[in-house]
Amino acid sequence: MISNMKTTNASRLNSVTFLLLALLSFGAQAAAEPPAAGAAAKYPAFPSETPATFQPSSEGFDYERREAMIPMRDGVKLHTVILIPKGTRNTPILLTRTPYDADAQTRRKNSAHLGPTLYGYDNALEVIVGGGYIRVDQDIRGKYGSEGDYVMNRPLHGSLNPTPVDDSTDCYDTIEWLVKNIPESNGKVGILGISYDGYEPLVALVNPHPALKVSVPMNPMVDGWMGDDWFHNGAFRLQNLPYIHDQEATRDSKAKWWTDHFDDYDLYLRGGSAGEVARRHGMLQLGFWRKILEHPSYDAFWREQALDRILAQQPLKVPVLLVHSLWDQEDIYGPLAVYRAIEPKDVHNDKVFLVLGPWHHGQEIEDGSALGAIRFDSDTSLYFQREILRPFLDRYLRDSAPAANIAPVTAFETGTNRWRKLSAWPAGCETGCAPQATPLYLAADSKLTFARPAKGANAFDEYVSDPAKPVPYRARPIQPVAYEPGMTWSQWLVDDQREASGRPDVLSFTSDVLTAPVQISGTPVAHLVASTSGTDSDWVVKLIDVYPDEVGPQPELGGYQLMVAADIFRGRYRESLETPHPLAANKPLLYRFNLPAANHVFLPGHRIMVQVQSSWFPLYDRNPQTYVPNIFLAKPEDYRKAVQRVYYAGGDTSFVELPLIAGTH
Repeated sequence: MISNMKTTNASRLNSVTFLLLALLSFGAQAAAEPPAAGAAAKYPAFPSETPATFQPSSEGFDYERREAMIPMRDGVKLHTVILIPKGTRNTPILLTRTPYDADAQTRRKNSAHLGPTLYGYDNALEVIVGGGYIRVDQDIRGKYGSEGDYVMNRPLHGSLNPTPVDDSTDCYDTIEWLVKNIPESNGKVGILGISYDGYEPLVALVNPHPALKVSVPMNPMVDGWMGDDWFHNGAFRLQNLPYIHDQEATRDSKAKWWTDHFDDYDLYLRGGSAGEVARRHGMLQLGFWRKILEHPSYDAFWREQALDRILAQQPLKVPVLLVHSLWDQEDIYGPLAVYRAIEPKDVHNDKVFLVLGPWHHGQEIEDGSALGAIRFDSDTSLYFQREILRPFLDRYLRDSAPAANIAPVTAFETGTNRWRKLSAWPAGCETGCAPQATPLYLAADSKLTFARPAKGANAFDEYVSDPAKPVPYRARPIQPVAYEPGMTWSQWLVDDQREASGRPDVLSFTSDVLTAPVQISGTPVAHLVASTSGTDSDWVVKLIDVYPDEVGPQPELGGYQLMVAADIFRGRYRESLETPHPLAANKPLLYRFNLPAANHVFLPGHRIMVQVQSSWFPLYDRNPQTYVPNIFLAKPEDYRKAVQRVYYAGGDTSFVELPLIAGTH
């Protein structure tokens, strides 16, 4: 009985305790809940410490920053940043139109001083800041702060672009607004830029605005199929997939390419064809990638937007300074193609100027004293900015500038490391030494000789090209295309080629040690007589300067193999660049294609080498070596080994035609 009473009392106590805890919990919950609608008025406001609109202070700045949304003729507005040095009057404008974020390019250091603010891409500080120019950067249509739709290298109005607007009209409308709305200007505008930003000064030459007085295309994109960003002679530049992805996926380029490998060689090899790698990254959503898939050959899509072809049909109204890098790893074709197209129009020698520097893509505004392991004995970029670019701009943009003593062509001669002032390109010396097309023959025993091999049996060397083990274009692990610190993409064209020359699937032909200098100035041409056991093939030809076994001042250059000129050709286009054909198996065929231009002296004590191979991976996509209608869609079973033969005797003689300056060998 007592026991039952204790149990009952304990139960009652537990019930009371539970009720109290429940009430406390309910009260706490009620206190945590927000007040009902309409109850907010009972509480005092706690004002925000952030103003509705913040007005930045520029007190103490040496420039004024203005931003504008400039209207185009179709109503679309383009975001434009204008930087005006304090106190300037009657000053010319330097314009850059860019897909790379005008705001970011004009806030590099967010400084009160114009120099640090502009430090970086497309801003030659020696010229822009030292010259006191008004600097204008504009987001092109469809990118970052600008309205409208983005189209990669938007074609000019015509069959490829039915709209009334293009980059030419956008540039015209921009200049029209600038000269009317910047009272500090003298009404004269120059346009300059590098790469895609270098493409814009070229399209500005089509129906140019009267206030456009000068154009400076540096390393411009010109023909994406022949030899700039997307293809080289039909071989697709596989490592540019990330660029297309990042450029087109979003307006602000925040969607980034992903990778699951440290080594790009593994990423692309295991991914399969270029089309399959792109599909896995969602690129079928991107309009430009779909165009590439549909146009793997040099059809009207590519021909009709090639700027050298377009400008060849235009009157020459605006002075142009074309800037070319001899080791441009991205756009090594375009500047000289434009020069060939427009120079014949310059009847008074006052509108077309050319600079060839020993640089990578865009290095003309960076430190130009060296490229990788190769030193140039001076800061070549600073020379370009001070002695060529600044006087050139001042000549055409300043109201009372002194006459500029700028040669029609200023070319750096690699090997001897000196600038040459030339009357035209190509020319080997100041007095106009014309280069002579001179064969340098591949010969037996891996020799390279200026003497034609004796007639006789059709001698050849052979190797097996295996798509499962393509030749790397540089030492592994292969970095992605990037410009961040520690990345060396910009240097790959001057990489030591010894690793390739030691592979069994690369043929190397070497001259004797030179006893006299060999000077070339112009375009080397590959004449390769070769056969394949497959029905399609790629051919890579590399012209190389082999250093002496020991180099006292710079020991790491002992035996260095420096590419002077190299390129690739996709065999299916041997007969026609527009219509591919399968190759006849095991039949010697001639493949003739240009290598990039060179202005180089092979010094005494050096040797000349030519390498031949059938893959350059993953810079370029793999050829299956079995003919398929579209290599982008090749299946794993299409990729097969092939026996490759290179012929060098009898009627079938392979050689590289050098633009040789007479008397130098």
